[in-house]
Amino acid sequence: MSINKKTIRDIDVKDKKVIVRVDFNVPLKDAVITDDNRIVQALPTINYLKENGAKIILCSHLGKVKEEEDKKKLTLAPVAKDLAQKLNGEVNFVPFTRGAELEEAINSLNPGEIVMFENTRFEDIDGKKESKNDEELGKYWASLSDGIFVNDAFGTAHRAHASNVGIASNVENAVSGFLLEKEIKFIGGVVSNPARPLVAILGGAKVSDKIGVIKNLLNVADYVLIGGGMNYTFLKAKGYEIGKSLCENDKLDLANELLELGKDKLVFPIDINTADDFSNDANSKIVDATNIDSEFEGLDIGPKAIEQFDKYIKDASTVVWNGPMGVFEMPNFAKGTIGVCKSIAANKEATTIIGGGDSAAAAIQLGYAQDFTHISTGGGASLEYLEGKELPGIVCLNEK
Repeated sequence: MSINKKTIRDIDVKDKKVIVRVDFNVPLKDAVITDDNRIVQALPTINYLKENGAKIILCSHLGKVKEEEDKKKLTLAPVAKDLAQKLNGEVNFVPFTRGAELEEAINSLNPGEIVMFENTRFEDIDGKKESKNDEELGKYWASLSDGIFVNDAFGTAHRAHASNVGIASNVENAVSGFLLEKEIKFIGGVVSNPARPLVAILGGAKVSDKIGVIKNLLNVADYVLIGGGMNYTFLKAKGYEIGKSLCENDKLDLANELLELGKDKLVFPIDINTADDFSNDANSKIVDATNIDSEFEGLDIGPKAIEQFDKYIKDASTVVWNGPMGVFEMPNFAKGTIGVCKSIAANKEATTIIGGGDSAAAAIQLGYAQDFTHISTGGGASLEYLEGKELPGIVCLNEK
């Protein structure tokens, strides 16, 4: 697994035009950013380049752009405005992905100044040029720089696009920014060389979403704790009554295979918070995990399970968590997710990592963001990295 990559510290950026792939794919509501975590995480790289006299060209995607209509709501203009406020400076936003106006703006940059161009996915309207890593587009974007590309977008590192692999293959210096470096160190480190015991906690709805991760973590982790909707497929595979709980019936054979593979490494919650309806105000009751009432469904792990999981988390030297323990959007079924979050936050001795997605959102919402060693900015990318896969957006960078 490639984790020894050059970073921006390894090259001279002074007076050089540097193209930086950031991940500013942030949620917007009526052109207002509702979660700016990804912008905040990119600031150390941008500030370093400013302080070291680089001429900075920023590019990012935002959402999925399928037709002309999408352009109105998926422009990066509000993101550029937000970034300028955060940097207390100017970000020259160019509403095009190529052409004379963009080239002119870049050529007139002074050291420490920033140009940001329009959503790279606007290039997808005519033949998916960005998403399919169009050769000519990668070459063009690379030509805007002085042969230096910085990838700081972990969220898209599992995809080979024109704005990461395409640019990297056409420059002499392709290096990582500080955020990508952190992701490689922490998530790559879990897979390649963790401090032990390593405890992995996996939640979320489906076993099928996490097959590769479970298999790989069973090879590297000391224990894998299972919560969330995927737990019920395993319970059914073991022959227990699961009532109306979520279950992937076509994955029962696979669940049995994983049970056989994992043996004592796989840990399941001993009790479940069940409800007679999928709603916050449903009648609920805590039951033994092996005996869910036929008219009820499991919506969270129970109080005994929170204590059970806490014992494993307390003793761990590395903890990686991906996926909520229940339907945490409903306050009455968020206790498992909150409990696990608190347990991990309380283990100050361990390296604690959240692998993006819903668990990252939960930790941030619950106010525990500062208590984790690292919160990943990539959902799909962190899952694939935990699977032990090589990520194209990392592979394409120069080795140290």
